[in-house]
Amino acid sequence: MRYESLAEKIVSAIGGKENISSLVHCATRLRFKLKDSSLANSELLKQTAGIITVVESGGQYQVVIGSHVGDVYDDIDRKYLQDDAEEAEVKQNPTSQQEIKQDNSRGLKRILDVAIDIISSIFTPLLGVLVAAGLIKGILALSNVFHWMSIDSGTYKILYATGDAMLYFMPILLGYTAGKRFGGNPFITMVIGAALTYPTMTEAFKLSQTPAIHLNFLGVPITFINYSSTVVPIILSAWFSCLLEKKFNSWFHSSFKMFATPFLCLLITVPLTFLVIGPIATELSDSLAAGYLFFYQLNPVIAGLLMGALWQVCVIFGLHWGLIPIMINNMMTQKKDMLSPLLQPAIFGQAGATLGVFLRTRDKNMKTLSGTALISSLFGITEPSIYGVTLPLKRPFIIGCIGGALGGAIVGFYSGTAYNVGGMGIFAFTSFISPSGMDSAFWSVILGSLGSFIFSCIATYLFGLPSEVKASPITSRTKN
Repeated sequence: MRYESLAEKIVSAIGGKENISSLVHCATRLRFKLKDSSLANSELLKQTAGIITVVESGGQYQVVIGSHVGDVYDDIDRKYLQDDAEEAEVKQNPTSQQEIKQDNSRGLKRILDVAIDIISSIFTPLLGVLVAAGLIKGILALSNVFHWMSIDSGTYKILYATGDAMLYFMPILLGYTAGKRFGGNPFITMVIGAALTYPTMTEAFKLSQTPAIHLNFLGVPITFINYSSTVVPIILSAWFSCLLEKKFNSWFHSSFKMFATPFLCLLITVPLTFLVIGPIATELSDSLAAGYLFFYQLNPVIAGLLMGALWQVCVIFGLHWGLIPIMINNMMTQKKDMLSPLLQPAIFGQAGATLGVFLRTRDKNMKTLSGTALISSLFGITEPSIYGVTLPLKRPFIIGCIGGALGGAIVGFYSGTAYNVGGMGIFAFTSFISPSGMDSAFWSVILGSLGSFIFSCIATYLFGLPSEVKASPITSRTKN
């Protein structure tokens, strides 16, 4: 319980545990959903040692901690949330349909907030393992290029299964997180995901490619689709199942609903998914990927400029969660992604700007802060750099965004492509290696990221800190 004191200060400042509807965390942030956000004391939290800043966005109250956020989350969960977890899950996770109906009256912004809240709640618990799996596949891609091992060897097969299992069985994992988010029994929605990837159904998909074979369910023709490594079908199915579950639980006696509700949810949702929900969701997934590819191909250079410039701005407000499912969906549906390569230079732009501050400043506190933030940025976690260094100084943040735009344009010009789901920062580069080797698209990501880093570092060193007098008071406020 190393962060018990910090956890206690956070819970007290946001209005106590009674004000917490739900809590998840990503790589650097505690993402609270509060019953009444007006009870939270944001200024007190910003001045608390161990907290980088506070952001209210996407329907969430986000406390930016840093890379040790998981430890702080564990202490808050252990001390304040576990006893009430089951009750809170039922009460504070209404269906997305109810939320959207309520928020429609408040305008487009509230609908966007709900959407981002749903997306982050579903995908956040999986990101760490997803990045780890992507790194393993990236290392295997590197081994293919340099012929470190044969693809027929036992070593390769075990490592490949380790890296690919999460992607292949993604519907099962998303079934659990989506079930929790929509307020239902996550094990019911896990079973729905398992049915989608069940070997018999996968084999039926292969057989359905033969024109002479036609299968049906109670006389209704089945459109077989390979649901392994899919995202949207299981999320929609989980939402529908949770909707049914709430209805059935309100109808049945407590002694009967324990087995009757799961029975009816599975009996209705699984066939309906194969007959209706799955095909519609698959079309939606393909359309989403094709839509992004269409706009990307209109002008890849402009796409790179925009994404490189705006990605870190999206990170500030937590809006980057709206793009992460697009990257995952691109990878699942098209086996490649053209979006994530454009974002690499944006990360190294902020890292370069942070290095420029580190080299230029003579303020000891700022030098220490920028040094630790630089290391975090190189590994893809830019919030310490943004909130602690570049954004308070203003010019370095803008220079970092310009560097990201220039690097993104380079990546777009050479059609940089990701072939695996990977991390960010230096961890991501292996995911850009093509099965055919290190081509020009791969080197464009290297060149764009390196160019962004160098430009931002030099420009910040020369123009980002016009005087040390301006750096010192900002540093003091940051450290308090």
